Amino acid sequence: MKKSNIVLIGMPGVGKSTIGVILAKILGYKFMDADLVIQERENRLLKEIIASEGVDGFIAIENDVNKSIETERTIIATGGSVVYGTEAMEHLSEIGTVVYLKLDIEHLKLRLGDIKNRGVVLRNGQTLEDLYAERAPLYEKYADIVVSEQGLSIEETVERLEEQLKVAK
Repeated sequence: MKKSNIVLIGMPGVGKSTIGVILAKILGYKFMDADLVIQERENRLLKEIIASEGVDGFIAIENDVNKSIETERTIIATGGSVVYGTEAMEHLSEIGTVVYLKLDIEHLKLRLGDIKNRGVVLRNGQTLEDLYAERAPLYEKYADIVVSEQGLSIEETVERLEEQLKVAK
């Protein structure tokens, strides 16, 4: 299978699902939200999975679901914690161009508000800053393309992403 997909990674709140849907419409691709695939397979909400299985249990389920995604010409919006799953990331890198949607911590805080209700994978005592510091190097490691959203609207971010995808081809 060739790399016909576009895989969006990044922190919760950067707009992976929103941008993914718009990009899919523009490019004529399908759209897949990996978090929804997990919820469907598990028949539970993300926050319910995290509550009952714990962070590590959730990450194992997320890794399992993402490593088995088989699709073509699809924008795949992943959960923010997907980068903890090595097999998932290796698979997604094989089937798609991985795009890191990057936003600094201050703007992220403004967008996220109360993260408790978002099904964000936080360990006990871990802050958003801790999470950002832990994940940013992983996003960078797996990304084929990095799109900084600094000071951009959703539309401008989509335009910049489109430009970078053309250059990458």
